[in-house]
Amino acid sequence: MGRAFGFLLAGALGLVAALWTWTLPGDAASLAGGTDGVTVHVLNNGFHTDIAVPRAALESQGGPLAEASRSIGAGDWILIGWGDSKFFIDTSPMETRIPDGLRAFFWPGNASVVMLDPETGDPSRRFPPAARRTLRLTPDGFAGLTRRVEGSLSLIEGRPRLSVARDGDGAHFFASREHFWIGYLCNSWTARVLNAGGLPVRPQRSETAGEVIAAIDRAQLDTAAP
Repeated sequence: MGRAFGFLLAGALGLVAALWTWTLPGDAASLAGGTDGVTVHVLNNGFHTDIAVPRAALESQGGPLAEASRSIGAGDWILIGWGDSKFFIDTSPMETRIPDGLRAFFWPGNASVVMLDPETGDPSRRFPPAARRTLRLTPDGFAGLTRRVEGSLSLIEGRPRLSVARDGDGAHFFASREHFWIGYLCNSWTARVLNAGGLPVRPQRSETAGEVIAAIDRAQLDTAAP
């Protein structure tokens, strides 16, 4: 009995270690956009990450995501984020939202939304250097990134479905087919989107904004090393 328990415990620990170190490979070539590349910023507010993309490049891809972008207000950049359909949209003080935050974390299968927020001027300038990273993706890498965002949209007859247009800041939230919970948080989603653009990521570690930033740092260090 004791030996069997030991084998089970060792197996469980091995599984945890494997998941913790599991890395989705990227495509280094997609991260080397050069002069023909598309600039993408990853912005970290301390607990959540958004991806800022040039609007013209996004809309030139066509498809439902471009349609969603064209339906919102003016701005030459689009901030893209993802989260729980209630908690993510709410702007009330954080201390009043703790019960809803616990619901979003621990109740599986929560509805989610994709945020598109237009902004005039480079949004990365609002963030200190430690809280922003810039990628230069090839056109193919950028197309992979935008396809992954588009794949998250819940479509009706091929068209995006607006859930909420938030008053005051121009952010629009479109229904997503994915589900938010503690096993798949906003930063987990950002990591998967960046992976589709060529960035290697560790899915199980990507619950935190810091890990998303660290993934970019590792990739840029590896690219610079040769």
